[in-house]
Amino acid sequence: MTHVDDPQRWRELDRRHHLHPFSNAAELARGGVRIITRAEGCWLWDSAGNRILDGMAGLWCVNAGYGRAELVEAARRQMASLPYYNTFFQTATPPAIELAARLAEIAPIGLDRVFFTNSGSEANDTAVKLVRFFWNLMGRPKKKTIISRNYGYHGVTLATASLSGLPAMHPQSDLPLPGFEHVPAPYWYAEGGQRTPEEHGRFAALALERRIQELDPETVGAFIGEPIQGAGGVIIPPPGYWAEVQRICRDYDLLLIADEVICGFGRTGHWWGSDRFGIVPDIVTAAKGLSSGYLPIAAVLVGGRVGEALLAAGQEWTHGFTYSGHPVAAAVALENLRLLEAEGLHERARGPLGDHFARALGRLADHPLVGEVRSCGLIAALELVEDKAKRRYFPPARRVGLICRDHCFAGGLVMRAVRDVMVLAPPLIITEAEVDELVARAHLALDRTARDLGIA
Repeated sequence: MTHVDDPQRWRELDRRHHLHPFSNAAELARGGVRIITRAEGCWLWDSAGNRILDGMAGLWCVNAGYGRAELVEAARRQMASLPYYNTFFQTATPPAIELAARLAEIAPIGLDRVFFTNSGSEANDTAVKLVRFFWNLMGRPKKKTIISRNYGYHGVTLATASLSGLPAMHPQSDLPLPGFEHVPAPYWYAEGGQRTPEEHGRFAALALERRIQELDPETVGAFIGEPIQGAGGVIIPPPGYWAEVQRICRDYDLLLIADEVICGFGRTGHWWGSDRFGIVPDIVTAAKGLSSGYLPIAAVLVGGRVGEALLAAGQEWTHGFTYSGHPVAAAVALENLRLLEAEGLHERARGPLGDHFARALGRLADHPLVGEVRSCGLIAALELVEDKAKRRYFPPARRVGLICRDHCFAGGLVMRAVRDVMVLAPPLIITEAEVDELVARAHLALDRTARDLGIA
């Protein structure tokens, strides 16, 4: 059955039947949903005809931009020949094989085997299971605890929400589960005090070492971290932090997992955030930009140590998903990677565009609400504060970030609020002129937020 476009009808159906992620259902039902109907390049249109600049690339994912006919054609072509088959029962499909090989080509050194999932949550959940399986195979069954960081975000399954260092995600589901620990993030602006950023980075890294010692190194199996912590507020590590973390993982024989779900595929101006920060991981998890969000697909890449253990195990690995390596998703991901490389999008964020993005956003640092502007490639954050000199935030009850977010959307800009931190990650195809437009719209939203707060 088909229906003519009817936004009022859609809102009513949504209110009756659609449960939204990370939303207050009662509040959403009262206000009604915003309906996005089409997109092109870096722009969205809603059902009222409003044109909106997407400063978040969907959900950190539409790296190649909207409306790419090449990706549509890749899906159509694959659907016409083989719309689906699984990778169980000693079978595979050409797109899944080719994509695994292509990921091995561009992966950080030594990561040459790939397992496919459908989301970053599933990829990180798989990484948790791999850590446990690996240490069982090594004859060290106590080495199971995984340490992650405060403000880290790794997904929403029971395991990955436990990995995540966002306490608001835990009480509703009685989390975290046993076996998951959290240590401070290298979040200088909020927690660095009188230390320099480099000093605070070392402090945060050494907190990991202290926690390993407290728990007993023989019980700790892995450390997981995003190269840049995205959904926790775009926390960019200071120089030296990742080198010290890697030293600690080597000294205590921990597997190092790089969660590249947000940082991968050009966000920092490199194929991987690990390349940007010199990280040499044992396991990488990837999603989002892998297909530029056009179809659900994610991946877990493993290096020689873990990969060889799996091959030598001599037993079935009892893990997998119906849609692991879905041929249509894999075909689209392959074409997406081709586009990123052919157009230089995987490097664009570290060139003149990334420099322009940083300079343009830097102009917002003088705004009365903005305590810090920070960026790396095409990912950025604005800290909204009550007292700039003391780096003091507004009381949470004032919901300053949400006020600013709503003014952004009303002014034709998607900029996400994480607490009172406004975060940005636009499509990698954004132009310098569109960056300037983004900053102008952000400035207007900040002015309107300041007006609502009674700040001149």
